[in-house]
Amino acid sequence: MPPETPREIIAAQPRGFCAGVRRAINIIEKALENAGQSVYCFREIVHNQDVVADLQDKGVLFVNDLSRIPEGSTVVFSAHGVSPEVREQARHQQLNIVDATCPFVNKVHQEVKRFASQGSSIILVGIRGHDEVTGVVAEAPDKITVIENRAEAEQVKLKNPEDVAVIMQTTLSIEDAADILQTLQERFPRLKTPAKSDICYATQKRQNAVRELAQRTEKILVLGAKNSSNTNRLVEVASAAGTEGILISTLDDLAAVDLSKAEVIGVTAGASTPEAFVQDVLTSLQQRTDAAVKEVKLEQEERPYHEPETLSA
Repeated sequence: MPPETPREIIAAQPRGFCAGVRRAINIIEKALENAGQSVYCFREIVHNQDVVADLQDKGVLFVNDLSRIPEGSTVVFSAHGVSPEVREQARHQQLNIVDATCPFVNKVHQEVKRFASQGSSIILVGIRGHDEVTGVVAEAPDKITVIENRAEAEQVKLKNPEDVAVIMQTTLSIEDAADILQTLQERFPRLKTPAKSDICYATQKRQNAVRELAQRTEKILVLGAKNSSNTNRLVEVASAAGTEGILISTLDDLAAVDLSKAEVIGVTAGASTPEAFVQDVLTSLQQRTDAAVKEVKLEQEERPYHEPETLSA
């Protein structure tokens, strides 16, 4: 069978694990070492089944209900953060709490508490039902209204429209977020915003890299889980930049992609996607196409925080 058309595969950098994901995985692996027995994790530590399966093999038990965890056990809170009620229940059950919440997510939690204490009505721009959004809303459920897009920003009604603050999920599309923010500022001229963007640096860097990659390719394969917010945003960013973005969660997904009309293929990965899966995809692409793989750094990425000295909450 002759190889397919593409002559070049551009593998974008930065891609894959961000510092927050590496931190969360490091925290849960250290918790395993310290506990000397199985460790429980409340919800997926990050949104990637390969990561979850690897940790399960090492002895991590993932649960969606704290009541299933025996008293005195170790529980890890995922990188997406949790609600105050979950924290209180864990303390009530006398669980050993290990907190892997991403510092950027924790920043949003603190902003909510600050704006709520000022009596502001709070708009949270994010995806309803996402673990991060669920945890943030629970900080002040009577004061927060979630919106997902510009249309909702144009229509949202608030209890206190004279005193409004806005916060954002950390993995949104930069362009969509800016568009929504502009709409809200037009509707609420005295709108309060955080001192610094809530969208995390890794999300911004990966989206910027995809925009640049879109100028060089006919298709962009975005590797990651279907329930990963930042991965789905990369697909959207690629398409908005004029190049077809395709979500690839498994090698079976890759096998179903028609590569026959693309001379240059781009590859990137969401912030919770292991590099091992990226390499598996690149190997498969080379076998199908005989194309050369070119690693290209499209953005400079630096770590914005140090590893914590203590892991326990």
